[in-house]
Amino acid sequence: MTRYLLKRLAGAALVLLVLSVLVYGLFYLLPGDPARLACGERCNPQQIAQVREQLGLNDGVLVQYLHFLQGVVTGRDYSTGTALTHCDAPCLGLSYQNDQQVTQLILERLPATASLALGAMVIWLVVGVGTGLLSALRRGGLTERTLTVVTLAGTGTPVFILGLLLLMVVCAYLQWLPFPTYVPLGEDPEQWAWNMLLPWLTLGFFESAKYARMTRSSTLETLAEDHIRTFRAYGVGERAVVTRHALRGAVPPVIALSALDLGTMFGGAVLTESLFGIPGLGKTLIDSVRHIDLPVVVGVVLLMGVAVVVANVVADLLYALADRRVALT
Repeated sequence: MTRYLLKRLAGAALVLLVLSVLVYGLFYLLPGDPARLACGERCNPQQIAQVREQLGLNDGVLVQYLHFLQGVVTGRDYSTGTALTHCDAPCLGLSYQNDQQVTQLILERLPATASLALGAMVIWLVVGVGTGLLSALRRGGLTERTLTVVTLAGTGTPVFILGLLLLMVVCAYLQWLPFPTYVPLGEDPEQWAWNMLLPWLTLGFFESAKYARMTRSSTLETLAEDHIRTFRAYGVGERAVVTRHALRGAVPPVIALSALDLGTMFGGAVLTESLFGIPGLGKTLIDSVRHIDLPVVVGVVLLMGVAVVVANVVADLLYALADRRVALT
Protein backbone atom coordinates (compact mmCIF):
# COMPACT_ATOMS: atom_id res chain seq x y z
CA MET A 1 0.00 0.00 0.00
CA THR A 2 2.80 2.45 0.92
CA ARG A 3 4.65 1.72 -2.31
CA TYR A 4 1.47 2.25 -4.29
CA LEU A 5 0.75 5.59 -2.59
CA LEU A 6 4.29 6.85 -3.15
CA LYS A 7 4.08 5.86 -6.80
CA ARG A 8 0.76 7.62 -7.25
CA LEU A 9 1.97 10.74 -5.43
CA ALA A 10 4.99 10.94 -7.72
CA GLY A 11 2.75 10.58 -10.74
CA ALA A 12 0.35 13.19 -9.33
CA ALA A 13 3.20 15.67 -8.83
CA LEU A 14 4.26 15.20 -12.46
CA VAL A 15 0.69 15.64 -13.72
CA LEU A 16 0.25 18.83 -11.71
CA LEU A 17 3.57 20.19 -12.98
CA VAL A 18 2.50 19.60 -16.59
CA LEU A 19 -0.90 21.10 -15.83
CA SER A 20 0.71 24.21 -14.34
CA VAL A 21 2.80 24.67 -17.50
CA LEU A 22 -0.26 24.32 -19.74
CA VAL A 23 -2.45 26.60 -17.62
CA TYR A 24 0.27 29.19 -17.17
CA GLY A 25 1.05 29.21 -20.87
CA LEU A 26 -2.59 29.32 -21.87
CA PHE A 27 -3.65 32.22 -19.67
CA TYR A 28 -0.46 34.24 -19.33
CA LEU A 29 0.58 34.11 -22.98
CA LEU A 30 -2.77 35.14 -24.43
CA PRO A 31 -2.89 38.51 -26.21
CA GLY A 32 -3.61 41.40 -23.89
CA ASP A 33 -1.90 43.46 -21.24
CA PRO A 34 -2.45 42.18 -17.67
CA ALA A 35 -0.97 45.41 -16.32
CA ARG A 36 -3.68 47.47 -18.03
CA LEU A 37 -6.33 45.10 -16.69
CA ALA A 38 -4.95 45.37 -13.17
CA CYS A 39 -4.52 49.14 -13.29
CA GLY A 40 -7.83 50.04 -14.90
CA GLU A 41 -9.02 51.99 -17.93
CA ARG A 42 -8.13 55.43 -16.54
CA CYS A 43 -4.45 54.68 -15.94
CA ASN A 44 -1.89 56.58 -18.00
CA PRO A 45 1.09 54.85 -19.64
CA GLN A 46 3.38 55.71 -16.73
CA GLN A 47 1.04 54.11 -14.21
CA ILE A 48 0.63 51.04 -16.40
CA ALA A 49 4.41 50.68 -16.65
CA GLN A 50 4.67 50.90 -12.86
CA VAL A 51 2.05 48.18 -12.40
CA ARG A 52 3.80 46.01 -14.99
CA GLU A 53 7.02 46.30 -12.98
CA GLN A 54 5.21 45.46 -9.73
CA LEU A 55 3.65 42.35 -11.26
CA GLY A 56 6.98 41.20 -12.71
CA LEU A 57 5.62 41.25 -16.27
CA ASN A 58 8.81 42.78 -17.63
CA ASP A 59 10.64 39.53 -16.96
CA GLY A 60 10.84 36.77 -19.52
CA VAL A 61 8.16 34.11 -19.71
CA LEU A 62 10.42 31.44 -18.21
CA VAL A 63 11.44 33.73 -15.35
CA GLN A 64 7.78 34.54 -14.66
CA TYR A 65 6.91 30.85 -14.56
CA LEU A 66 9.81 30.07 -12.22
CA HIS A 67 8.64 32.88 -9.93
CA PHE A 68 5.16 31.36 -10.04
CA LEU A 69 6.55 27.95 -8.98
CA GLN A 70 8.62 29.66 -6.29
CA GLY A 71 5.46 31.21 -4.90
CA VAL A 72 3.70 27.85 -4.86
CA VAL A 73 6.59 26.12 -3.06
CA THR A 74 8.13 28.76 -0.78
CA GLY A 75 5.96 31.86 -1.00
CA ARG A 76 6.66 35.17 -2.69
CA ASP A 77 6.85 38.92 -2.06
CA TYR A 78 4.73 41.32 -4.09
CA SER A 79 5.18 45.06 -4.41
CA THR A 80 2.01 47.15 -4.23
CA GLY A 81 3.83 50.37 -5.05
CA THR A 82 3.91 51.70 -1.50
CA ALA A 83 4.56 48.52 0.48
CA LEU A 84 5.82 44.96 0.18
CA THR A 85 3.26 42.18 0.64
CA HIS A 86 4.34 38.64 1.47
CA CYS A 87 2.27 35.78 0.10
CA ASP A 88 2.78 32.55 2.05
CA ALA A 89 3.14 29.21 0.27
CA PRO A 90 1.29 27.88 -1.56
CA CYS A 91 1.07 31.32 -3.16
CA LEU A 92 -0.92 31.44 -6.40
CA GLY A 93 -0.55 35.18 -6.88
CA LEU A 94 -2.67 38.24 -6.23
CA SER A 95 -6.04 38.97 -7.82
CA TYR A 96 -5.97 41.79 -10.35
CA GLN A 97 -9.37 42.99 -9.15
CA ASN A 98 -8.74 43.56 -5.44
CA ASP A 99 -5.11 42.56 -4.69
CA GLN A 100 -6.42 39.68 -2.57
CA GLN A 101 -4.26 36.59 -2.35
CA VAL A 102 -5.66 33.93 -4.67
CA THR A 103 -5.08 31.18 -2.09
CA GLN A 104 -7.12 33.10 0.48
CA LEU A 105 -9.86 33.75 -2.06
CA ILE A 106 -10.07 30.05 -2.91
CA LEU A 107 -10.25 29.09 0.77
CA GLU A 108 -13.11 31.55 1.27
CA ARG A 109 -15.11 30.13 -1.65
CA LEU A 110 -14.29 26.46 -1.06
CA PRO A 111 -16.88 25.84 1.74
CA ALA A 112 -19.77 26.84 -0.54
CA THR A 113 -18.60 24.47 -3.27
CA ALA A 114 -17.93 21.70 -0.75
CA SER A 115 -21.42 21.98 0.74
CA LEU A 116 -22.98 21.85 -2.74
CA ALA A 117 -20.89 18.86 -3.82
CA LEU A 118 -21.39 16.79 -0.66
CA GLY A 119 -25.14 17.43 -0.49
CA ALA A 120 -25.59 16.58 -4.16
CA MET A 121 -23.52 13.40 -3.72
CA VAL A 122 -25.88 12.14 -1.02
CA ILE A 123 -28.83 12.65 -3.38
CA TRP A 124 -27.24 11.09 -6.44
CA LEU A 125 -26.12 8.04 -4.44
CA VAL A 126 -29.48 7.47 -2.72
CA VAL A 127 -31.63 8.20 -5.78
CA GLY A 128 -29.28 6.81 -8.43
CA VAL A 129 -28.27 3.58 -6.71
CA GLY A 130 -31.78 2.96 -5.39
CA THR A 131 -33.37 3.55 -8.79
CA GLY A 132 -30.82 1.40 -10.60
CA LEU A 133 -31.17 -1.46 -8.13
CA LEU A 134 -34.97 -1.37 -8.25
CA SER A 135 -34.91 -1.25 -12.04
CA ALA A 136 -32.64 -4.31 -12.18
CA LEU A 137 -34.77 -6.30 -9.73
CA ARG A 138 -38.00 -5.42 -11.60
CA ARG A 139 -36.57 -6.15 -15.02
CA GLY A 140 -39.15 -6.42 -17.77
CA GLY A 141 -41.99 -4.88 -15.76
CA LEU A 142 -43.73 -1.54 -15.72
CA THR A 143 -41.48 -0.29 -12.91
CA GLU A 144 -38.35 -0.83 -14.96
CA ARG A 145 -39.81 0.86 -18.04
CA THR A 146 -40.95 3.85 -16.01
CA LEU A 147 -37.62 4.24 -14.26
CA THR A 148 -35.79 3.87 -17.58
CA VAL A 149 -37.79 6.75 -19.06
CA VAL A 150 -37.09 8.92 -16.00
CA THR A 151 -33.40 8.03 -16.15
CA LEU A 152 -33.12 8.87 -19.84
CA ALA A 153 -34.93 12.15 -19.22
CA GLY A 154 -32.49 13.00 -16.44
CA THR A 155 -29.51 12.12 -18.64
CA GLY A 156 -30.72 14.22 -21.55
CA THR A 157 -31.82 17.30 -19.58
CA PRO A 158 -29.10 19.97 -19.20
CA VAL A 159 -28.47 20.93 -15.60
CA PHE A 160 -29.35 24.59 -16.13
CA ILE A 161 -32.70 23.65 -17.72
CA LEU A 162 -33.49 21.42 -14.75
CA GLY A 163 -32.53 24.18 -12.33
CA LEU A 164 -34.69 26.74 -14.11
CA LEU A 165 -37.66 24.36 -14.07
CA LEU A 166 -37.27 23.82 -10.33
CA LEU A 167 -37.07 27.56 -9.73
CA MET A 168 -40.15 28.21 -11.84
CA VAL A 169 -42.26 25.40 -10.37
CA VAL A 170 -41.16 25.32 -6.72
CA CYS A 171 -40.45 29.01 -6.15
CA ALA A 172 -42.59 30.92 -8.66
CA TYR A 173 -45.65 28.73 -9.30
CA LEU A 174 -46.13 26.64 -6.14
CA GLN A 175 -44.30 29.12 -3.87
CA TRP A 176 -43.16 26.34 -1.58
CA LEU A 177 -39.75 27.97 -1.15
CA PRO A 178 -38.40 31.48 -1.63
CA PHE A 179 -35.83 32.01 -4.36
CA PRO A 180 -32.52 30.68 -3.01
CA THR A 181 -30.05 33.11 -1.47
CA TYR A 182 -26.85 31.56 -0.19
CA VAL A 183 -26.42 31.72 3.59
CA PRO A 184 -23.15 30.38 5.11
CA LEU A 185 -23.53 27.32 7.30
CA GLY A 186 -21.93 29.05 10.28
CA GLU A 187 -24.44 31.91 10.24
CA ASP A 188 -27.72 29.99 10.13
CA PRO A 189 -27.64 26.20 9.52
CA GLU A 190 -31.42 25.97 8.96
CA GLN A 191 -31.51 28.73 6.35
CA TRP A 192 -28.35 27.32 4.78
CA ALA A 193 -30.06 23.95 4.30
CA TRP A 194 -33.30 25.41 2.90
CA ASN A 195 -31.44 27.64 0.44
CA MET A 196 -29.20 24.77 -0.68
CA LEU A 197 -32.10 22.35 -1.21
CA LEU A 198 -32.86 23.28 -4.84
CA PRO A 199 -29.17 23.34 -5.89
CA TRP A 200 -28.73 19.93 -4.27
CA LEU A 201 -31.79 18.55 -6.06
CA THR A 202 -30.70 20.04 -9.39
CA LEU A 203 -27.18 18.68 -9.34
CA GLY A 204 -28.10 15.46 -7.53
CA PHE A 205 -30.89 14.50 -9.94
CA PHE A 206 -28.74 15.35 -12.95
CA GLU A 207 -25.96 13.06 -11.72
CA SER A 208 -28.26 10.34 -10.33
CA ALA A 209 -29.37 9.34 -13.84
CA LYS A 210 -25.83 8.24 -14.62
CA TYR A 211 -25.59 6.23 -11.40
CA ALA A 212 -28.96 4.59 -11.99
CA ARG A 213 -27.85 3.28 -15.39
CA MET A 214 -24.50 2.08 -14.02
CA THR A 215 -26.08 0.36 -10.99
CA ARG A 216 -28.69 -1.35 -13.16
CA SER A 217 -26.16 -2.72 -15.64
CA SER A 218 -23.72 -3.82 -12.90
CA THR A 219 -26.47 -5.53 -10.90
CA LEU A 220 -27.85 -7.37 -13.94
CA GLU A 221 -24.35 -8.50 -14.88
CA THR A 222 -23.70 -9.78 -11.37
CA LEU A 223 -27.07 -11.54 -11.11
CA ALA A 224 -26.25 -13.44 -14.32
CA GLU A 225 -23.00 -14.90 -12.96
CA ASP A 226 -22.66 -18.61 -12.17
CA HIS A 227 -22.18 -18.27 -8.41
CA ILE A 228 -25.48 -16.37 -8.10
CA ARG A 229 -27.32 -19.18 -9.87
CA THR A 230 -25.58 -21.64 -7.54
CA PHE A 231 -26.78 -19.78 -4.45
CA ARG A 232 -30.33 -19.79 -5.77
CA ALA A 233 -30.11 -23.49 -6.58
CA TYR A 234 -29.12 -24.21 -2.98
CA GLY A 235 -32.20 -22.38 -1.76
CA VAL A 236 -30.63 -19.12 -0.59
CA GLY A 237 -33.32 -16.46 -0.29
CA GLU A 238 -33.56 -13.79 -2.95
CA ARG A 239 -33.07 -11.01 -0.43
CA ALA A 240 -29.83 -12.55 0.83
CA VAL A 241 -28.64 -13.16 -2.73
CA VAL A 242 -29.14 -9.49 -3.62
CA THR A 243 -27.85 -7.82 -0.44
CA ARG A 244 -24.92 -10.12 0.33
CA HIS A 245 -23.71 -11.10 -3.11
CA ALA A 246 -25.18 -9.13 -6.01
CA LEU A 247 -24.43 -5.73 -4.50
CA ARG A 248 -20.77 -6.64 -4.11
CA GLY A 249 -20.43 -6.52 -7.87
CA ALA A 250 -22.51 -3.38 -8.29
CA VAL A 251 -21.05 -1.21 -5.54
CA PRO A 252 -17.32 -0.93 -6.55
CA PRO A 253 -17.95 0.92 -9.86
CA VAL A 254 -20.33 3.30 -8.09
CA ILE A 255 -17.73 4.02 -5.38
CA ALA A 256 -15.03 4.72 -7.93
CA LEU A 257 -17.23 7.00 -10.03
CA SER A 258 -18.47 8.85 -6.93
CA ALA A 259 -14.93 9.70 -5.89
CA LEU A 260 -14.12 11.02 -9.35
CA ASP A 261 -17.34 13.05 -9.59
CA LEU A 262 -16.84 14.49 -6.12
CA GLY A 263 -13.30 15.55 -7.05
CA THR A 264 -14.65 17.25 -10.17
CA MET A 265 -17.39 18.98 -8.16
CA PHE A 266 -14.82 20.38 -5.74
CA GLY A 267 -13.31 22.12 -8.72
CA GLY A 268 -16.60 23.95 -9.04
CA ALA A 269 -20.06 23.08 -10.34
CA VAL A 270 -20.00 26.05 -12.68
CA LEU A 271 -23.53 26.01 -14.09
CA THR A 272 -25.28 25.20 -10.82
CA GLU A 273 -23.38 27.81 -8.82
CA SER A 274 -23.96 30.49 -11.45
CA LEU A 275 -27.68 29.67 -11.74
CA PHE A 276 -28.36 29.81 -8.00
CA GLY A 277 -25.86 32.54 -7.14
CA ILE A 278 -23.73 30.34 -4.88
CA PRO A 279 -20.40 32.09 -4.20
CA GLY A 280 -18.32 28.99 -4.85
CA LEU A 281 -15.34 28.20 -7.01
CA GLY A 282 -17.38 27.66 -10.17
CA LYS A 283 -18.99 31.08 -10.00
CA THR A 284 -15.61 32.58 -9.06
CA LEU A 285 -14.06 31.01 -12.17
CA ILE A 286 -16.78 32.43 -14.43
CA ASP A 287 -16.47 35.91 -12.90
CA SER A 288 -12.68 35.80 -13.18
CA VAL A 289 -12.81 34.80 -16.84
CA ARG A 290 -15.29 37.61 -17.48
CA HIS A 291 -12.95 40.17 -15.86
CA ILE A 292 -9.81 38.41 -17.21
CA ASP A 293 -8.47 38.04 -13.66
CA LEU A 294 -5.72 35.66 -14.75
CA PRO A 295 -4.20 34.68 -11.36
CA VAL A 296 -7.61 33.62 -10.03
CA VAL A 297 -8.34 31.64 -13.19
CA VAL A 298 -5.01 29.83 -12.94
CA GLY A 299 -5.48 29.15 -9.23
CA VAL A 300 -8.97 27.68 -9.60
CA VAL A 301 -7.99 25.54 -12.60
CA LEU A 302 -4.98 24.18 -10.71
CA LEU A 303 -7.22 23.38 -7.76
CA MET A 304 -9.49 21.46 -10.13
CA GLY A 305 -6.46 19.48 -11.27
CA VAL A 306 -5.44 18.71 -7.68
CA ALA A 307 -8.98 17.62 -6.82
CA VAL A 308 -9.22 15.29 -9.81
CA VAL A 309 -5.78 13.75 -9.17
CA VAL A 310 -6.56 13.16 -5.48
CA ALA A 311 -9.97 11.76 -6.40
CA ASN A 312 -8.34 9.27 -8.77
CA VAL A 313 -6.10 7.97 -6.00
CA VAL A 314 -9.01 7.75 -3.55
CA ALA A 315 -11.16 6.01 -6.16
CA ASP A 316 -8.50 3.35 -6.74
CA LEU A 317 -8.14 2.72 -3.00
CA LEU A 318 -11.90 2.49 -2.43
CA TYR A 319 -12.31 0.19 -5.42
CA ALA A 320 -9.63 -2.14 -4.05
CA LEU A 321 -11.24 -2.14 -0.60
CA ALA A 322 -14.69 -2.91 -2.05
CA ASP A 323 -13.42 -5.63 -4.38
CA ARG A 324 -10.62 -7.74 -2.96
CA ARG A 325 -9.91 -9.17 -6.41
CA VAL A 326 -8.39 -5.85 -7.44
CA ALA A 327 -4.65 -5.56 -6.82
CA LEU A 328 -2.94 -2.21 -6.27
CA THR A 329 0.19 -2.04 -8.42
